[in-house]
Amino acid sequence: MRYDLDDLRLFLHIVAEGSITAGARRMHLSLPSASARVRSLEHNAGVALLVRGRRGVRPTPAGTTLARHARDVLAQTTRLESAIAGYTRSPTTPLILLAGGSAMHRLVPQALVSFLRAHPDVDVTVTESRTPRTVRMLADGEADLGVVLDDEAQDCGLQMEPLGDDSLVVIGQAGGVLADRTTLTYTEVAEHPLVGLNADSSLRRWIEKHLGPHAPVVRNRTTVANLNVLVALAAAGVGLAVVPRRAIDPHQPLDVCELQDSWARRHHVLAWGVKDRALPTATEALAEHLRHAALSEPSSRTAHEDPARRRPFPDS
Repeated sequence: MRYDLDDLRLFLHIVAEGSITAGARRMHLSLPSASARVRSLEHNAGVALLVRGRRGVRPTPAGTTLARHARDVLAQTTRLESAIAGYTRSPTTPLILLAGGSAMHRLVPQALVSFLRAHPDVDVTVTESRTPRTVRMLADGEADLGVVLDDEAQDCGLQMEPLGDDSLVVIGQAGGVLADRTTLTYTEVAEHPLVGLNADSSLRRWIEKHLGPHAPVVRNRTTVANLNVLVALAAAGVGLAVVPRRAIDPHQPLDVCELQDSWARRHHVLAWGVKDRALPTATEALAEHLRHAALSEPSSRTAHEDPARRRPFPDS
């Protein structure tokens, strides 16, 4: 029996999300295409892998087994790519990876740890970069890989693939002003004191760009340089904060609300440069480590879809 790695990634997303629609969205697939892939998996397996219900899907015992082994297969694939890639690139030439501030918070560090351990002879130069600059450098051959935002990288002519959800939420102290809310707009958020990132941060610039000239006036009690500090301040009750869901520690007691604004829903995309694409290289191995890191992140299901995942977060 043969399995397609993308089908396995899709299945893991569906299991994590509890929804074929949400799993398809994370893979940038249409719902019919994702459903067809799931049916093909079930046909090849000869057994039902998902139980369909009104509120989503859940894995059958066979599906749970498949998901467990799929994680092992993808991890083993990462190690395989890492082992081979070291032979196809000069160890004196560092890979160049560009990523925005959100990806630099957890996704990139996790991928770097596993990649650098597997590749002691390959160096990586990592730089925080906003999507427009990253796209330009990739197109000019000045970088190997970039983690960019989907809405800012459309029609750029680069080879790209979906990497993971990077939607924004609003967070506050557990039991605070958000305690009875599940969703709200940014205009409502702006009615409360906030804590934010410094003016030159990529996330703040991205938010201000999408708010436009009619953005509500906000009171930032303080601004800081990184997401860890920002989340800690919000958890301590200093003010509300708008952060990527991926920035939240699942063990930290927080109230988390969805932002209703359409611009709050965004996704990370892995973009390739124009260098070294003829043969498998360490670039492909690093890409696989980024994919694996994205798959291993906590589910991006909203708090109101599963009340048990709201304040405080349970152990994952």
